[in-house]
Amino acid sequence: MIAELTTAMREHQLVRFYRPQEDSLIRGYILGVGPEFFCLALVSDRVWFDGFECFRINDVEDLEADPYAAFVEAALDKRGEKRPGHPSVDLGDIGTLLLSAAQLFPLVTIHKELVKPDICHIGQVISVEGGLIWMLGINPDAMWETEPLAHKLSDITRVNFAGDYEQALALVGGPPPMTLNRSHAPLRLVTDNA
Repeated sequence: MIAELTTAMREHQLVRFYRPQEDSLIRGYILGVGPEFFCLALVSDRVWFDGFECFRINDVEDLEADPYAAFVEAALDKRGEKRPGHPSVDLGDIGTLLLSAAQLFPLVTIHKELVKPDICHIGQVISVEGGLIWMLGINPDAMWETEPLAHKLSDITRVNFAGDYEQALALVGGPPPMTLNRSHAPLRLVTDNA
C-alpha cells in the first residue's frame, strides 16, 4: 500500500478509498507518506478542500484513482480552490506527527475509532511522552476544558487539522485561557470507558 500511496502522491492524482471505520468513501490528494500514517488534502463531499487528514496506512482499502476526478478538479478550479502543499508535519511516527501538527495549527483532532468510533477529541497538544498525548480540549461550544487529558498514542487511528470545523472552533474559542506545559497536567488518562 505504501508504494500505491507514494505513486498517487508523486503523480498528484486525486484518489478515493474506503476504511472499515467509515461508511463512505474518502477523497483527496496524498501529500506525504510515512511508515504508518499518510497525509491527505481532504476534498469534502461538497467539493472543496477541508483541511488535512492523516490516516493509518493499514486501514486503507480499495485505493484507486477517483473516476470522477475531471468533475471534481473542474469544480475546485471554478471555485478558486488550489491544491494545498504538504504541511510540514513529520510522518515518522504518531508522536512526531502530533507534535509537528501542533506547531503549525492551533487545534488538532484525534480519533480513536477502534475504542470509541463515534467520538473525537479536539484541542491543543501539550506534549507527547510515555506513549501518551496530553491535550487541552475544546468543546463543541468553543469553550476550553479546565484540565488537560491524556490519550494513548496506540489508540489513535486518524488525525485531522486545519479543517473548517477546527478553524471555526479556533476562531470562536481563541487561544487557551492559560499557557500550558506538561507541569500543569494532572494525571488523568482517557481510557476505553471515558
